Amino acid sequence: MSGIYIHIPFCKKACHYCDFHFSTSLKYADEMVDSICREIKLKKDRIGGQVRSIYFGGGTPSILPQAALQKIFDTINHTFSVDSNAEITLEANPDDLTPQKLKELKQLPVNRFSIGVQSFYEEDLVWMNRAHHADEAENCIKRSQDAGFENLTLDLIYGYPLLTDAKWIANIDKAIDLQVPHISAYALTVEPKTALAHAIREKKQSPINDHQSAAQFVILMEKLQGAGFEHYEISNFAKPGCYAMHNTNYWKGVTYIGIGPSAHGFDGQNRLHNPANNALYMEKLQSNKLPEIVEALSLNDRFNEYVMTALRTMWGIDLSKIENDFGKDFLEQTLQNLKNFEEKDWLCISNEKVTLNQNGKLFADHIASELFIINE
Repeated sequence: MSGIYIHIPFCKKACHYCDFHFSTSLKYADEMVDSICREIKLKKDRIGGQVRSIYFGGGTPSILPQAALQKIFDTINHTFSVDSNAEITLEANPDDLTPQKLKELKQLPVNRFSIGVQSFYEEDLVWMNRAHHADEAENCIKRSQDAGFENLTLDLIYGYPLLTDAKWIANIDKAIDLQVPHISAYALTVEPKTALAHAIREKKQSPINDHQSAAQFVILMEKLQGAGFEHYEISNFAKPGCYAMHNTNYWKGVTYIGIGPSAHGFDGQNRLHNPANNALYMEKLQSNKLPEIVEALSLNDRFNEYVMTALRTMWGIDLSKIENDFGKDFLEQTLQNLKNFEEKDWLCISNEKVTLNQNGKLFADHIASELFIINE
């Protein structure tokens, strides 16, 4: 079971908090699509068996016209065997999902949208420099459902200065009322090279308040779990059986290939990533050369990645897997490192599984880092 991640490096606007790789110019969009198709063909031997998930991320994949997306799908289908029940996700901005766009997307194999709502409040969207308006967020979800796209997830952001607890509760309630089966919610983080980071350094913007983020995370967990959502990963909530296949496979260490500038892949032993540079990416592929950089993972690296990803999920860390895949020394060290957090009542160890409780979820990254085994 394998997946494909495709990075589409174009956006209409630069959100103030975003540090993903993208360009706001579509001047070379056709050349980029050609390069993406060429990379797919050059990786034809990377996937054995059927493709079970395809994820278009970015950037903003919904910015591409139907013909460009169709060209990529044609190349995938000619190169790989795609399962008839594959999950095929397209990240989309609300302003892109017009009635005409939805009609066009209905002609493609896309069967799931990840919609970047972020907030249902206009002033928040302006503060973020988002391309859409508040009414477009709600309307595009209803339009998508009416068009037959019911497998939807929407993104929300919390922990920023404009977001009071009352507004945050209203955002969550709105998402619940819209009857989407999946919600992803992220605490706003300040990445060094973003406009938001610059504004904070210049004291034109208030810094992020960690206590606010933690309190709003607790509100999020209580509200969504109360509405029947399963908290299956730190930032992701789904109605039973509606987990995101592509993301879940990533957290479970399933192999996948990355296509497009800045895209990452994993073959079970190595991380592979493309340069976050459109010109360099296209130049390499025009010469029929893969632009990827291969990062060989040591046994410690693979263990640390397993701990980091598994601990974030409701399935947790499997202690028997640690012993089988990494050895008894890793298991003994892990059990020793877990004692402090078990005493703090941050996690539960049962049936050889280690899972975080609600208290522990507030410190997931810290706990994972303390379980890492570092090369001497």
